[in-house]
Amino acid sequence: MAGKFLIIKAKNGEFTFNLKASNGEVILTASETYTTLDACENGINSVKKNALSQIEDQTRGESATHPKYELYQDKAGEFRFRLKAANGQIIGKSEGYKAKASAKKGIASIGRNAPDAAVITVDAEA
Repeated sequence: MAGKFLIIKAKNGEFTFNLKASNGEVILTASETYTTLDACENGINSVKKNALSQIEDQTRGESATHPKYELYQDKAGEFRFRLKAANGQIIGKSEGYKAKASAKKGIASIGRNAPDAAVITVDAEA
């Protein structure tokens, strides 16, 4: 079973998305809400296109060109990443991970799941 993108339509008419791995875990969320379905689908297509980008490990002072994953440690000490497109725009972000290795596994999971993931639209739950 492959991963899937879930487009979530909010009650206010805006859209966002989550990428779920084949095990059902959310591995990436949209970096913003979108005012149209087309714009949300464009965000998903950008994630698919950039899913195999290089990792810039900011905890080690590394620097990389776009597109890239920025791996960093937040103020609470958790490891997170954000996926940036070629234009530098953030197109997706992760949850917090206690270990850097787990965050890197999340990035690898996006590379495996996003390129061929199905896209499904659902209404936000009440």
